[in-house]
Amino acid sequence: MSRKYVISYDIGTTGVKTCLFEIDKEITLISAAMEGYNLYTLPDGGAEQEPEEWWSAICSTTKKVFSECSISPKQIEGISFCSQMQGLVLVDKDGKPVHRAFSYMDQRARKQLKEGIANGLKVAGANVTKLIPSLLITGAAALSVKDPVWKYNWVRDNEPENFKRVYKWLDVKEYIICRMTGRFIMTRDSAFATLLYDIRKGHEDWSKTMCKLLNVNPDHLAEIVECTDKVGGLTPEAAAELGLEVGTAVFGGGGDASLIGVGAGSVELGETHIYNGTSGWVSTVVDKSVVDASSMIAAVLGADKGRYNYFAELETAGKCLEWVKDHLALDEIGIFLKKTHVAESPETVYTNLYDYLSKVIDEIPAGSGGVIFTPWLHGNRCPFEDPNARGMFFNVSLDVGKTELIRSVIEGVCFHMRWFLETEDKKIKTSNVIRFVGGGALSDVTCQILADITDRTVETVDSPQNVGAVGAAVIMAVGLGVLEDVSHAKRLIPAKKTFVPNPKNKAVYDRNYEIYKTLYKNNKDAFKALNG
Repeated sequence: MSRKYVISYDIGTTGVKTCLFEIDKEITLISAAMEGYNLYTLPDGGAEQEPEEWWSAICSTTKKVFSECSISPKQIEGISFCSQMQGLVLVDKDGKPVHRAFSYMDQRARKQLKEGIANGLKVAGANVTKLIPSLLITGAAALSVKDPVWKYNWVRDNEPENFKRVYKWLDVKEYIICRMTGRFIMTRDSAFATLLYDIRKGHEDWSKTMCKLLNVNPDHLAEIVECTDKVGGLTPEAAAELGLEVGTAVFGGGGDASLIGVGAGSVELGETHIYNGTSGWVSTVVDKSVVDASSMIAAVLGADKGRYNYFAELETAGKCLEWVKDHLALDEIGIFLKKTHVAESPETVYTNLYDYLSKVIDEIPAGSGGVIFTPWLHGNRCPFEDPNARGMFFNVSLDVGKTELIRSVIEGVCFHMRWFLETEDKKIKTSNVIRFVGGGALSDVTCQILADITDRTVETVDSPQNVGAVGAAVIMAVGLGVLEDVSHAKRLIPAKKTFVPNPKNKAVYDRNYEIYKTLYKNNKDAFKALNG
């Protein structure tokens, strides 16, 4: 195998991490840089980002990785991406956004959802005449207010002049690819995430039927490519801004839901991984379309052809820990961290905060003194869809202090992951050994709590916060001919630590978990009254 150098951009919700990898017998990180950008949350449920901030962060971090290593830009053979998914970037013919990018977290389009699919005779909250063809054609259905098709319709209804300028509908990394190469494309996994893609064998392309049902102009949809395809080369303008060579190969890459599992080494059928970053999820590799419409779980098309990821998502997982840092932990109980947004320095914040958690919350008994936290700080999608749901500390007494509250936040996220596993098990078989990745996996305490609560063996890998970028490097290894297919990546990504459930904690966690599952149902009406 000839040694190759590649750049992966991990484009998250709150920042981009740029990684320079060497691909040889293993995938080795040579240099990395991180820069944050804003998530603009609006009073009406909006969540937007400024694409120019993405580009600026990508340019500056690219230059920084070269300033900290001996590799030259001339040695880079490929560029690719692991990106947040289900964003909406509507651009004109010049590739300029007609509106700030809509984050996957945006939930303004309630009217469009209701008029578009949540009306008439309903099953699982959707109009039967639209739900059935959606499931048959796409393997899923646009049942969430956060699905990008409703944001598309929101722009049409609320900003008609901007909508007239729309040339193409892009996702986050597709906008960056357009900026780099001048091409308007969408990788197959991103196309699937629009819920307008026909997954049926022999039909794999945009569905004209779904476009008509959901009121989408098919001319706005971009050319579909494979994740491993070379899309093009860097334009002179992009190369100059990035500090790279003109013509450097740009590959399609994949969404975070597609590539984090690849970077975790969870690539074989039936293997499950859990991710805890800003958001969180449970994902299991399957070989066919599976959907649980009532629980908002669907098999998402993966980066490896013929493979799907049965995927259940929590909007705020690590984001809950950022909230803890800012509002419960910072200075007030002796951490004395610099008050820095988590996206600007994730390793520093995660490592220092988790060092503290390991030292302090590990001294608090399992169950956090009976306190239960619900991690629905920006609504919830699965196994119930409700943008009005919110976080709460339940069962606080005079005996409870901040350390119990902080531990309960970790436990609450893990309870939700257990809920995901049990919900997925109704349709498929999740694995007994779980790969755990993301910033949350940096903490041995969190890993052990996850093992105890889920009653599963938990494995972690090197630098679990970088697995998205590693997944993008795997995609390039395939595209450059170094690997035959994605499944060969497993030998390059071994487990480094293993955590087995502690039977002493099972009883208290089983008790608290059963109560956790009742909290939404018991407070649904109150959430609606306060936040509807």
